[in-house]
Amino acid sequence: MMCMKYKWYLATVKKRIVLSGLLLLLFSGLGAQELRVAGPDGKLEVNLSLEQGKLYYRVNLAGQEMLARSPLGLRGDKVDLASKLHVLTSENRVIDQTYAEPKIKRRLVHHQANELQCTLENDLKQQLVVIFRVSNNDIAFRYGIPQVGEAANFRVEEEMSGFKFPDSTTTFLTAQATAMIGWKKTKPSYEEAYVPDQAMGVPSQYGVGYTFPALFHVGSRGWVLLSETGSNGSYCGTKLSEGTKSGFYKIAFPEQGENNGMGDAAPTLALPGFTPWRTITVGSTLKPIVETTIPFDVVEPQYAASKPYTFGRATWSWLEWQDGSINFEDQKKFIDLSAALGYEFVLVDNWWDKQIGHRKIEELVAYGREKAVGLCLWYNSNGFWNDAPQTPKNRMNTAVARKKEMAWMQSIGIKGIKVDFFGGDKQETLQLYEDILADANDYGLTVIFHGCTLPRGWERMYPNFVGSEAVLASENLIFTQDANDNEAFNATLHPFIRNTVGAMDFGPVLLNKRHNRENNGGTIRKTTETFQLATAVLFQTPVQNFGLTPNNLLDMPAHVIDFMKQVPTLWDETLFVDGYPGKYVVLARRKKEQWYIAAVNTEGKEKTIEVNLPMFSEKVVQYIGDNKSRGSEQKTIRLSREKTVRLILQPGGGALLIGK
Repeated sequence: MMCMKYKWYLATVKKRIVLSGLLLLLFSGLGAQELRVAGPDGKLEVNLSLEQGKLYYRVNLAGQEMLARSPLGLRGDKVDLASKLHVLTSENRVIDQTYAEPKIKRRLVHHQANELQCTLENDLKQQLVVIFRVSNNDIAFRYGIPQVGEAANFRVEEEMSGFKFPDSTTTFLTAQATAMIGWKKTKPSYEEAYVPDQAMGVPSQYGVGYTFPALFHVGSRGWVLLSETGSNGSYCGTKLSEGTKSGFYKIAFPEQGENNGMGDAAPTLALPGFTPWRTITVGSTLKPIVETTIPFDVVEPQYAASKPYTFGRATWSWLEWQDGSINFEDQKKFIDLSAALGYEFVLVDNWWDKQIGHRKIEELVAYGREKAVGLCLWYNSNGFWNDAPQTPKNRMNTAVARKKEMAWMQSIGIKGIKVDFFGGDKQETLQLYEDILADANDYGLTVIFHGCTLPRGWERMYPNFVGSEAVLASENLIFTQDANDNEAFNATLHPFIRNTVGAMDFGPVLLNKRHNRENNGGTIRKTTETFQLATAVLFQTPVQNFGLTPNNLLDMPAHVIDFMKQVPTLWDETLFVDGYPGKYVVLARRKKEQWYIAAVNTEGKEKTIEVNLPMFSEKVVQYIGDNKSRGSEQKTIRLSREKTVRLILQPGGGALLIGK
């Protein structure tokens, strides 16, 4: 038996690099084969086992099981790459890369990891390559399919990739909506509510699984965040299946009814090809969850920028003033507002082609140019996949119409586009996202997506990509009182879940107390002005479409407007300070030498917390907080020798600290 194992060892590690004992080939039991790969510090480890021809993996952090035995593999028509497998080769390599990406939470990233690549074969000589990359708190894995024989493509009917959680785990998940429901049949659009600390196995709202990212609290052991990255037109966007009470979830494909039933729910890979990466962020605390850069670490730029792109801040009439404001004179008012605030952009939303017209848009561009304010335009992505009537439409869904429209925009100096109302996560829809981005780059336009899927590493993959909604965003504050009642609760979730994996176009900072044009009717804001300011730091995206209106320049305290004039949208560093999803959060972001510490509280009573802020080098910092009457106030505070600060957070309130 020992001789047979030794011969297998020699065959599988012929080209293998041995790395300081962190990448080991092990065996357990009769005929069971096991491979191990760990992060650079050795604490996070993945153990792969081949048991009776089926491949499984386990995840441990510092000796604690975070994921139990979970399956791997793919299946298609007459192709079974999940059973009757045996290992052909295994190779290891060290990853040590540094890259710069200004649009994410940390501008300079040093990615260090160990990678294991296994090539397996079934009885029909069909091959599967499994790649695991493990850093100190992140795991990314994907499949490669070589071309063996004449078959040049592979329709993947089922992905076996699963995640088996320990019994003590609770979940922070948001349901995937069924196809063609909601307003004008525009779902799924990643705009469902989260359920915090829920037991595993409780059916989701719609019964078709959960959207990424997905957060799991593994009791006293720590936290796990699941997502995917590197998705483009070569595969579909995936989701998590419904969970079992025993804690098992698996990768699931889009619903057949998405995209108005057009196209295949199962993706087809051109061979040789790779699936997107499935990512697993693991931490004993929430710090690695909030600070992870794994969505960007494992992807590569897909094309070069056609020009240096500008990012920054924008105003946006539609949010508070709605459709009636999409006229020439009101848009001039918001260009004036952006100019007064020193902002780079104004966003002109839906119906502009009908209510303003292309010729008058050219006049607005010229007016904005005089005031150093660039225009961005809204478009409906729709061709045939929903009933959203807003125009312009049928301009982004075909290459001929899209390029003609983009050439016009380039000729008059439009800076970017916001494209809305997509049809789901099928491969055809992901190809449309990529086509819009690539064509927009050819014409020097940045792109924001709304009513859309989660961005999956796109900030690094596409230089002109700005961000995506994929969240229950600020427009809902105008539509329903329930959204206002739960605004603080939702805000304390996003830094841990949605916004930690990608830029989130939320549209924050609504300073009107009532959400209508006159600030005297409609839904009622329940959070404080300081809370609203804090969301400008908590929510990350390289272009922030703020919910400010012209009256705010006169009816807000001077320090509120001063803060909004100088708050950045591009960050050099992001650090988790304190918090718990759905309760409160304290987050630190740095721009050059200046730190911005933002805190918000959703608990129903005043909360006092003491935070340690060693990043400050100066003894005095600026503080913006809420007084007892919930009004915003600013003052200078002196830090203790230990760099600790006591923050008193009102319910639905917040605090900011700014300094070096």
